[in-house]
Amino acid sequence: MARSPILLFAIAGVVLLLVRNLSTRIYYARLARRHGCKPAKPLPQGERILGFSLFKEQMKAAKEARLLPLMVQRHRDHGNTFKGAIMGREFITTIEPENIKAILSTNFKDYKLGREDALGPLLGKGIFTSDGARWEHSRALLRPSFTRDQISDLDLLETHVLHLLALIPTDGTTVDLQPLFFRLTMDSATQFLFGESVCSLLDTEHKAGNAFATQFNFAQSEVVKRYRLGPMRRFYRNKQFDEACDFIRAFVGGFVDKALAYNATFKSIQDVEQNSSRGEKERYVFLQELAKQTNDKETLTDEILSILMAGRDTTACLLSNTFHALARHPEVWRKLKAEVALLEGRRPGYEELRQMKYLKYIMNESLRLYPVVAGNSRVAVRPTVLPVGGGPDGRSPILVHQNQPVSFFSYALHRRTDLFGPDAEEFKPERWETLRPGWTCTPFSGGPRVCLGQQFALTEAGYTIVRIVQMVGGRLESRDEHAWAEKMGLATCSFYGVKVGFVEE
Repeated sequence: MARSPILLFAIAGVVLLLVRNLSTRIYYARLARRHGCKPAKPLPQGERILGFSLFKEQMKAAKEARLLPLMVQRHRDHGNTFKGAIMGREFITTIEPENIKAILSTNFKDYKLGREDALGPLLGKGIFTSDGARWEHSRALLRPSFTRDQISDLDLLETHVLHLLALIPTDGTTVDLQPLFFRLTMDSATQFLFGESVCSLLDTEHKAGNAFATQFNFAQSEVVKRYRLGPMRRFYRNKQFDEACDFIRAFVGGFVDKALAYNATFKSIQDVEQNSSRGEKERYVFLQELAKQTNDKETLTDEILSILMAGRDTTACLLSNTFHALARHPEVWRKLKAEVALLEGRRPGYEELRQMKYLKYIMNESLRLYPVVAGNSRVAVRPTVLPVGGGPDGRSPILVHQNQPVSFFSYALHRRTDLFGPDAEEFKPERWETLRPGWTCTPFSGGPRVCLGQQFALTEAGYTIVRIVQMVGGRLESRDEHAWAEKMGLATCSFYGVKVGFVEE
């Protein structure tokens, strides 16, 4: 009896898939033996083929603001490195400093971000979505704009800090500082980047800027949804998100056009020299400097949006998490006030901020206990090896397959009592008097992708903290009985906000 061609093709296809699968298994088995690799401990799962139950568990935990405690508990139950399957894809999760160093630094070229399809509609092909040669170009383009001279100019920041201080009551009335911090950093970031602030702290006077801030907040929340959906994001559509991205990119595009036009008018060195000879000091504008290196509007828009996202969220979350902790630790607040009092009411300069040790300890401890980037991931672009985490004792190397995701949660790593002591979950700035963490604590990432704006964020946050102490002062009280819980966006802050009162002493 003759078999139909369709059936024969189907059988041949199945055989080819089986052969390919077998050859892949043999290839990886040989690689594992060559490098002495052993498998990571598997996460107990009812079904590992699709891993849909794990996906649902994590989505539910994220919605209930308890994904980070869930990850901490998983590592306590199943070790510092384990593997699992989610939505049909096997992953590895680790909180071993040696592995994080390998991912971010030693074997940097073996990994990619793998996030362009999630973040691309908003950020395009900028530094936070690109890999390889494109990323190298982005970093080379942006690096010259983060010089010490630019981040040490605190005069423009003072203007926005004064707007913030005007909204903080000094009579003990409860205020939620978190939304104010996000408005502050939006204002200061747009001033630094565009040369014009959206002035969201003065939102009644700047409707266009306030609309931009609103759309930016919405677009970011949607980007996080897309990222969490993983492979399922291809089925997720939101017209409002598309419209928000169009609005945001058009808004920023207007500033790009202005910068290109400005540079076309004042493009020669002679123009700059003539202005200088007349005593005219040009105010630094990030976008104008960037536009001197490329006149491609899309590239400029992509990079500026990436820096705006990081510049706003990183500092706002650091400030929010820090004041959440300060309000619950009056002894730390008193010691901070004593250090600030040494300024005798003067606005701190850049070098003075760098010399304020206890302020630095406070920010370091905030970044340790409540890391702004609480978790991260990479995708292997080729077969590679993690130094530890395999075998029964977790000390053998692990083979990472091509296209396999590897995630790492700083929030869980920073709570390891074997690394930070039995008080690892306590807010204790004094630990930084002797703590030199290396790869056990990298709040601004590490390796080639270490955050370009690290000093910018620390300077802005430190200056704002000092000015609040100087201008508001008093006793800082918590007005919220909730323990800290995560509000996870592209950066992590407090789910319940930062409700406090400043009481006169």
